Amino acid sequence: MSWNPALDPDCPKGDAVDAIETLIIPRARDLGGFEVRRALPSPKRQMVGPFIFFDQMGPAEFLSGQGIDVRPHPHIGLATVTYLMKGRMHHRDSLGTDQWIEPGEVNLMTAGWGITHSERVDGETRQTPHSLFGIQTWMALPEAEEEGEARFLHVGKPDLPMLEGEGKQVRLVLGDAWGERAPVELASETVYADALLDPGASIPLPDNHEDRGTYVLDGSVEIAGQVFEAGRMMVFRPGDRVSMKAGDRGARVLILGGATLSGPRYIWWNFVASSREKIDAAKEAWRAGDWAHGRFRLPPDDNAEFIPLPEEIPGAVPREVRRP
Repeated sequence: MSWNPALDPDCPKGDAVDAIETLIIPRARDLGGFEVRRALPSPKRQMVGPFIFFDQMGPAEFLSGQGIDVRPHPHIGLATVTYLMKGRMHHRDSLGTDQWIEPGEVNLMTAGWGITHSERVDGETRQTPHSLFGIQTWMALPEAEEEGEARFLHVGKPDLPMLEGEGKQVRLVLGDAWGERAPVELASETVYADALLDPGASIPLPDNHEDRGTYVLDGSVEIAGQVFEAGRMMVFRPGDRVSMKAGDRGARVLILGGATLSGPRYIWWNFVASSREKIDAAKEAWRAGDWAHGRFRLPPDDNAEFIPLPEEIPGAVPREVRRP
């Protein structure tokens, strides 16, 4: 989920981050019967283009009366992207947004100076057995956008470009690639695509972005003679021509990347910023809890509870995150 309860204390920084092709095996966490696999940040690589956080949610099956309940929590300095393969989820935020998201759609929430949101499965959906499977990512904002106004955008499945042919179905979720562009305004150059490949089908990575990676959701792919199964993220050197070929069972992969940031970023709890001071200011504003006059508001239709500021996160000094 977009609420980041903890970061590993051994995440590297600076020169400790690999600058070469990297294989990432996500760390699995059980959040009360619901598994989340986190690929970014990782000990091997902190970012891929502007993507600073990458979580696979599920797949999970819930009984009647059960579901996701992420209480209102704050963000600064980033944009969250929610993209589902199965199920549906209810987003509410301090802008007054009240939006369900379903498979193939995009929820893009730009925090800027500050926003608060919740993510739940409630209402009629919660009253019956249901599934949930999706990806949530954070994109760090350029420094000039860090203190801008918060925004929310929902894009329906029919409005996203779909490229088909030669055993491939590719939905462009964000950014531009292969001559197409998604109808979403972004703070920096980005690519984010969902590719479904028939057995033996190949797809080249877009060559118009500085930093590129791919995550295998299902099946397997072969790259330069090596086979990578589901639950693996590969990051590639800038400028290399890379093509993936699906295995005998086919594959579903996410392709992500874009322009790297011009300077380092710090990450603490749900906050991303270009300085420790900006994170400290956000911490104090959330701790103060002045929902009527302060920096943060609670969602007007979900304001009975919230996640308090953690007093301690193991190893959680604001962590510097540099470009590869």
